[in-house]
Amino acid sequence: MSKETEVLYNAECPICRFEIDHYRAYSSQKDLPIRFDDLNSDARVAWDIDEDKAARRLYVRHLDQLYSGIPAFLILWQNMPRYRWLARIIGLPGIKQLASMTYDYILAPLIYNWHMRRRKKSGRPVKTNAA
Repeated sequence: MSKETEVLYNAECPICRFEIDHYRAYSSQKDLPIRFDDLNSDARVAWDIDEDKAARRLYVRHLDQLYSGIPAFLILWQNMPRYRWLARIIGLPGIKQLASMTYDYILAPLIYNWHMRRRKKSGRPVKTNAA
């Protein structure tokens, strides 16, 4: 069982990249056992998540369990001393549900749609499992 926390994120997304670059710099500075994988690289194959699904939200694997969305952020923040307070607050009943609904129904779809528009403009559409 790996003790390393693994993060799968979209490095092509400016918002995702900005946030994850901040977490990566902090975890590197503190020598934290957190690995960051770009879903646009070969690293995604080890996650067994297709490109489209991976582009829709943040994924974190910790102690061999997979999390996505706000639960993924909570695991990531719990493993970063500077952000444990944020994990405690966002993890509170009521707040967690509100944060999850905001992420699931507003933020993640908005960011995903921006990603799809960027990919379409570049001529590199995301492969989906849709037939």
